[in-house]
Amino acid sequence: MAVMNYAAQSVAATENLGQNDVLAVRNAFLKYNIEEQATLLARMPISEAIAVLHECPLRHVQTLLDLLDEMNEHVRMRHLANGLGLICSEAEPAGHYLKNSVFSHVRERIGWIVGLALLGIVSGLIISHYEDTLSQLVLLAIYMPVIAAAGGNTGSQAATLVVRALAMEEIRCRDWVAVMWKEFRVAIVIAAVLAMVIVGRVLMFSDGTALPMGMQLHDIALAIGMAISLQVVLSTTVGGILPMIARACRLDPAVLVSPVLASVVDITGMMIYFTTVNWMLGLA
Repeated sequence: MAVMNYAAQSVAATENLGQNDVLAVRNAFLKYNIEEQATLLARMPISEAIAVLHECPLRHVQTLLDLLDEMNEHVRMRHLANGLGLICSEAEPAGHYLKNSVFSHVRERIGWIVGLALLGIVSGLIISHYEDTLSQLVLLAIYMPVIAAAGGNTGSQAATLVVRALAMEEIRCRDWVAVMWKEFRVAIVIAAVLAMVIVGRVLMFSDGTALPMGMQLHDIALAIGMAISLQVVLSTTVGGILPMIARACRLDPAVLVSPVLASVVDITGMMIYFTTVNWMLGLA
């Protein structure tokens, strides 16, 4: 047990040691069998255990975490996994995906789904509020799904990239301003390209003969392009920030981000679409 005692004492001082010292402690730690390593991890301070595990192969780390879980060290296992970026929040369920019961998954998800489904009624209310606009220009109804899809797709892309960066510890919650600024710039470029595509689609494949008196097809195309640009910028920016908000609130991004983002995109998309079109085309 002399080497194990040495390892424990050395690990306790890792915060004051350099990289070479941490590697030396790691080497001493790995001399013991897997069960002894798991026992030692259960007794180490969290910060020191994370410092050692950072220098171990990922597969070995996962085996040790599984052993801690089997030893009923669930809290310790989750703290280590969270510190290593293997889970994204303390709210994530313990255990394996397939081993958790159906009801545990339902219990984790159902609240957000029901609440956001009720919130989705707002989208219907917005559409009903602009029935006069749709009745004056039926062409607008064709591009409503495009607005929602574009916002959802760009927002989901941004959210997925940020969740991965959080898990790999490339960024932290305090970097939210840098993340928002980067996603905003990315969104501007994507929005410009997508707007050109949509404007071209409207001009080339829409029938301009059935338009109301005094209304030109190119004006409608520009209005739709502007609306989709605004929606893409907003959705991408929100998609980049939402995982960081979930992480800061100790909520699970995997459970929270997708449904919340979908609801936000639906509601804001309809508001942006009809407000922009009414303003640019002078509709009621």
